[in-house]
Formats: sequence, C-alpha cells, structure tokens
Amino acid sequence: MAILLCFSFRFSLNFQSNKSSNYQKHLEIMREKSDSELIKAFINGDVSGFNELVKRYQERIYWVIRRTVGTHEDASDVVQDVFIRVYEGLKNFRGDANFYTWLYRIAVNVSLNALRKKRIKEFLPYDELWEGTPPSDSRADDPIQKQEFQTILEKAVQQLPAKQRVVFTMRYYDELPYEEIAKILKKSVGGTKANYFQAMKKVSNYVRKEFT
Repeated sequence: MAILLCFSFRFSLNFQSNKSSNYQKHLEIMREKSDSELIKAFINGDVSGFNELVKRYQERIYWVIRRTVGTHEDASDVVQDVFIRVYEGLKNFRGDANFYTWLYRIAVNVSLNALRKKRIKEFLPYDELWEGTPPSDSRADDPIQKQEFQTILEKAVQQLPAKQRVVFTMRYYDELPYEEIAKILKKSVGGTKANYFQAMKKVSNYVRKEFT
C-alpha cells in the first residue's frame, strides 16, 4: 500500500519536524494507545495521533473503497479524500459510534459520491430474491481456478448497482451484521437485507454462468 503510506507521510512532512530519539519513542507510545486516546491527542494538538489512526486503518479502508469503485487508481483518490475529510472533521467527532464505524461511513459515502460523479450506469435488476447458498471459492482448490473465480467474482460485483455493491461488500467481504450496515447507511434492516439478497442473486447467477 505504498500510495497510502505516502499519504500518511505527507502529513508527517507537514506537521512533524522533530526526528529525535525522543520523538521516535513518542511514536512507539502512540502505537499502543486506543482510538479514543489518539483522537484526544489529535484534538489537543498532537498530529501524530491522526497519523497513527491513518496507519492503523488505511489498508482496511482502501479495500472497502476498492471493492466499491473498482480500480486502484480511483480507490487511491477516494482514500485520499476520505482521510482529508477525517482530518478536517475529527475535532468534531462526538463518539456516538466507535471511530471505525464513523470512518467506514465516511468511506462509503465518499465512494458512492465518486461513483455518481463518474455516472456509473446501473444494470437491470432482478425481481426475485436469491434463495440458494452464497457463491464460494471452496471448489477452487487449484490456484489457477481460485484466481479465475476471484476475477469472475470481482467482475460480478462491479456490475451491481452502486447501492447494492456497497451492501454486498459490507456483508460478504467485511462480514458486518445487517444492523450495523443499516446503521452506517441509514437504511432499514429489512431494506438492507433485500438489497443484499438481490445483489447476491445477481452475483450468484453471473458466477455460475462464467465459472463452469
């Protein structure tokens, strides 16, 4: 994740000038702190608190975004935007939800905005909910077949409408409970489940068609 590390380092260049052994010890101490302690440190003027939060979550957030927007280039741009928004908004973080939930919500919203700006076209919806079992790569024991399956799965996900793609990513890849997804997206639990099963039906049909 070189580009993400560069992002964190950019803030380091702007705000960190002391490279003494004492400062390195300070960074080691920061790595042991909880999210709330890092946020408090940042609010009190210690930017290393923010930098540690970036290092802690940048890769997870990158993959949340990457599975939504599709390409590394677009994901990298969105990641930059997400953490800039976090930097600007962290002082107003009230702690109503835990930090990662708050960060995740920002990542999802910025990703959806990026898709809207690119005017991604939605594909035809299915009327019936999928009633089978989720597609699995357990049958792909051969490394080549497994890679083929993953490629097909990613293509299937990219063909989903934006909102279904986000729900599918949060549930299938990140294994978040429906209640948490609904809270992040500010939707009903029932609507969230419907979106997921519609997405799963489309993905399942696509995979079964291609991976035979």
